[in-house]
Amino acid sequence: MPGPFPMRPRIQLPVARRDDDWRTWVELRLKVAGLPLDITTQELWASFSRYGSVNQIEIMEDRRGTRDGVARVIFGPPPQQPFWSVDPFFVNLRHGIRIVVKLSVEPPRRTFYHPSPVNNQVKYPEIMTLLADSLDFGFMYEPQTMMAMHTIYSRDQAGIRFKQNMLHRETIVEFRVDVNGQTELFRFTIPFTHLDTISRIDTGNKDEVVLVVSLPTPPRFFRKLDEKDTHESKARYWNQNDAWYRQTDITHYSADLKTSPVALKKSRPIIDIGRWTTYRLRFKMTADVRALFLRIGQALRDYNISIQAITDFKIAPHCEPPVWKYIDLPVPVSTTPESRLEDLFSDETVPLLVFSVRYQLEVCISQGHLNEHNLNRDFVAKISTMEPTKAQDLLEYVANQGKRIFTPMELFNLKIIKGSASRPPIPPYCAYIRSANVTPTTVYFNTPTVEISNRVIRYYSEYADRFLRVRFTDEKVEGKIYSTDKDTMDEVFTRVKRTLRNGITVGDRHYEFLAFGNSQFRENGAYFFAPVHHLQAQHIRDWMGNFDEIPYVAQYAARLGQCFSTTRAIIGTKTTVKEIEDEERNGYVFTDGVGKISPFLAQLISHELGIFRTSAEAPSIFQFRLGGCKGILAVAPDSNRQEITIRRSQYKFAARHEGLEIIRWSQFTAANLNRQIIIVLSTLGVPDDIFIEKQKAQLANLELAMNNEKMALTMLQKDIDPNQMTLTVAGMILDGFHKVQEPFLMSLLRLWRAWSIKYLKEKARITLRDGAFLLGCIDETATLRGHFDDTLPATDFNDKVSKLPEVFIQLSRGLKDKASVILGPMLLARNPSLHPGDIRVVRGVDVPALRHLKDVVVVPQTGDRPIVNMCSGGDLDGDDYLVIWDKELLPTEWNHPPMDFTPAQKIRLGRPITTDDLTSFFVTYMKNDNLSTIAVAHLALADFMDEGVKSAKCLKLAELHSSAVDYLKSGIPARMTRDLKPAKWPHFMEKPNKPRESIYHSRKVLGKLYDQVERVDFVPLFETSFDSRILEAYTIEDTILDEAAILKRQYDAAMRRILAQHDIKSEFEVWSTFVMSHSKASNDYKFHEEIGRISMALKDRFRALCYEKAGGKHFKVLGPFVAAMYVVTKEEVCEAVANAKTRGIEAANIKATTMPLMSFPWLFQGILGKIANGTLI
Repeated sequence: MPGPFPMRPRIQLPVARRDDDWRTWVELRLKVAGLPLDITTQELWASFSRYGSVNQIEIMEDRRGTRDGVARVIFGPPPQQPFWSVDPFFVNLRHGIRIVVKLSVEPPRRTFYHPSPVNNQVKYPEIMTLLADSLDFGFMYEPQTMMAMHTIYSRDQAGIRFKQNMLHRETIVEFRVDVNGQTELFRFTIPFTHLDTISRIDTGNKDEVVLVVSLPTPPRFFRKLDEKDTHESKARYWNQNDAWYRQTDITHYSADLKTSPVALKKSRPIIDIGRWTTYRLRFKMTADVRALFLRIGQALRDYNISIQAITDFKIAPHCEPPVWKYIDLPVPVSTTPESRLEDLFSDETVPLLVFSVRYQLEVCISQGHLNEHNLNRDFVAKISTMEPTKAQDLLEYVANQGKRIFTPMELFNLKIIKGSASRPPIPPYCAYIRSANVTPTTVYFNTPTVEISNRVIRYYSEYADRFLRVRFTDEKVEGKIYSTDKDTMDEVFTRVKRTLRNGITVGDRHYEFLAFGNSQFRENGAYFFAPVHHLQAQHIRDWMGNFDEIPYVAQYAARLGQCFSTTRAIIGTKTTVKEIEDEERNGYVFTDGVGKISPFLAQLISHELGIFRTSAEAPSIFQFRLGGCKGILAVAPDSNRQEITIRRSQYKFAARHEGLEIIRWSQFTAANLNRQIIIVLSTLGVPDDIFIEKQKAQLANLELAMNNEKMALTMLQKDIDPNQMTLTVAGMILDGFHKVQEPFLMSLLRLWRAWSIKYLKEKARITLRDGAFLLGCIDETATLRGHFDDTLPATDFNDKVSKLPEVFIQLSRGLKDKASVILGPMLLARNPSLHPGDIRVVRGVDVPALRHLKDVVVVPQTGDRPIVNMCSGGDLDGDDYLVIWDKELLPTEWNHPPMDFTPAQKIRLGRPITTDDLTSFFVTYMKNDNLSTIAVAHLALADFMDEGVKSAKCLKLAELHSSAVDYLKSGIPARMTRDLKPAKWPHFMEKPNKPRESIYHSRKVLGKLYDQVERVDFVPLFETSFDSRILEAYTIEDTILDEAAILKRQYDAAMRRILAQHDIKSEFEVWSTFVMSHSKASNDYKFHEEIGRISMALKDRFRALCYEKAGGKHFKVLGPFVAAMYVVTKEEVCEAVANAKTRGIEAANIKATTMPLMSFPWLFQGILGKIANGTLI
């Protein structure tokens, strides 16, 4: 590769035009040629920034990723002088070297005007800026009163800028603050999608305009650094945004943050950027400002942001809230509740509020439903004298309503019906868990919710209320904190580390870091524990197991994480454990993670877990935990009655706990393609038309299924989701609820269709009839042929098939709903598949000795390398595999050489591992968690590059992705260099904030598939009648109706907690697990699993309560009670629809958020079906 060359004699270069029209441009693009191939953006910035404001630098590459010595430097606004006309022009390189380059001005590529989304004939400047005289930070104290907590005044023309960036669709406010004697430039950004209304305040002064922007949650804040310090050595792209660093606090006392625990109340901020989310800007109104202001107003209205005029707007004087003083100070034990406030300064012994009430109060304050400035002495006196459960009920009611309460004293006049928020009993495998979301600028506490527990919480159940599940996220509307290869997020990651080190304080409890589960870890979550004098976090870690012999931080953390897996403990069955050796060869463990279980024990476990409610047979595989062992247990006929067989690879550490715990079990799930699989298969030779026709057929069938019962059943029974909810909906159709257009069932079908189409559009989730998504296990008979490196080339197609590695797949519901073995060539893959060798072609065969295994893929233990290892580095300790026997999807190229998935050498610490090591490991992972970034870059480059997934950059990204997956094992982060970041993005990836010139319309298969789909909104159905077959089945006593109504209020409150916690829009999504959108703290696939567990726990909990109220599970007593549940729901919904019609709102236009909940009676969809069909015995 050529390096820098020294200065040469003067060369006559072509001179650019001297026309002055460039002075009127918004930006000037300068092409720089003749550069060395190792030029850096820092060198270019240093050479060009002295001539003006450099907005962007890009070092060019061709479609093969090769540099050609050309760069583009963009100025905005254009420089004052045409320096490019000077000949020659020098660029300064490292080590004092200067080179001559060729400069040329590129004509503007765009007009810098952005078309209105309402009228393409109307165009707005991409950036419109107003200069403000002052900026207030505060919050809404009353509906039309702002309490201004901090005011900034403009000092010069660049003091306070109010910008509308029409290209990125966001509002930007820039301001300066003196921090410890130094003036710093800050900004915050508000996406248009998060902005509903801007208030224009009528002050009576025609020479000024006052705007108020009030947000429910904080925007993202940034601080500007010196641009010269924001370049990376290998990056080929830089822009001014690289100099803006995220902020978590604006304070003079940053040193205090190093040792302070996270709490809702911040100590001595200049601006509390997490809580003061109302902003008031004052502008002088000149003729030019007025014209621009009107234009900005019209542009915002085009994006559905209204400018509302307000005449009676007040500013409340700044004051400190008194409530903290009252509730933070302890009171004497001897006092009565009524006298507590009078004795605040007596001997300090106990807090004024019991913790459950104090915690729920902070839930309401942190979520913005109450503000501490509105809480006075009278409020504290009143709530402190209430019975704690009633006080908690009241505050949970406030949290469930989700509305801001400006006059809290009025809450005490509400009649909170008993049971609206009280906590009824829960199943033994569940626990009430408190949780918190720590964001860059604040903390949100959540109302306790019922979750399936884990080993640790079960063992310490008497202290269950002292656990706090914490998740680190970006600001509330932003979702997950994403990694970055730059330093712009360092302050955010420092806040995460401080939280892990210093803990979280709520009232008199100080929560300290405990550990994190493996799934939690990937979602940036951890458990904290509030210690008591005899039990601290370290004591719990000591109980979990002996980890002293583990020298690697990553492995140490993973072993701790095993204890936090969400599991169901098996308590009704005793087991014996037998140990056997693994099958190892060529450095591979073919049986890694696979144990055995007897058919008898599988039957007992299935009964205890209630699996037989939905399946006639016990599963073939259980994913489990047993003390320090993990992996899967496959049913083995040769195992003794209560015997479990464990292999050495399954033993991870010595644990005190030795009970059997089940995570999940094998079951049939439909096979679905996705964008990664499709782009790999396309590169391997599958024609585009195959995918397009399959998607076309699926779209047509979804449309037909809305009105065609037969088609709906066919699709629901074949496209089975991981939570098996499509089968539940299919059962409801078989019970006749589709024929009568029952509103809940019809709403579910609408949701299922909208959900399916959403994922077709966004993920290319094409469902395959000839395929399955199954757990993998090993062939214990050693019959199946494995992969051999020295296999001779095939002479014809049949010979080619005969030499393939073999698998055994028997579906419990195959042809004609009978068990059937799948034969012939098929694809085997694991998600995600990025490398061309990740998708293997194998052959399905029938092995009679394996026919006891159903709905799993059995792989060989023979051969030179495990075939699952070739599939994205998979193993058999609980991995799912995609198997496809659709002949149309067999590629022309079979079994491309697989990638080497040998893990990197682990980092040995060489000393005992400490809690600080664990928390540093956690933060390092967050900063370097490039999985999604790598996958997104791979997808973009695979579409852009001529060679697709076989291009050099895609192959490198596939390697990096494998390294990123292994981080939890190796502790070595996968660092993605800037040169691997795409410069161009296909339109189907929907990058609205990218410059237009970086977006292209993809003509490859994924672009075609995307263009074929139009999204469909989910609108619940409220206008159809409830099922008269159920309403008229019984004469129900009023006492039963009352009991059902009480339980419904409890159920609705629990459901609303889930909706609020995960930012889900409707109960239909939680009940069915077909979630259209959520808080983005988890990826969609992981969240589908998570919401499945949450939904199951909710249903099991309230089914148990209904059994108790009904007097048993027998249909004779349960039927009338379930009918009462349906009647109560019908009455509430019909009353709400009638009220809406009196207000002129038709049923089709009613918003789901304003309606009563409908899902309660459908806890018993099977019982409702029996009633509807007249089975009353």
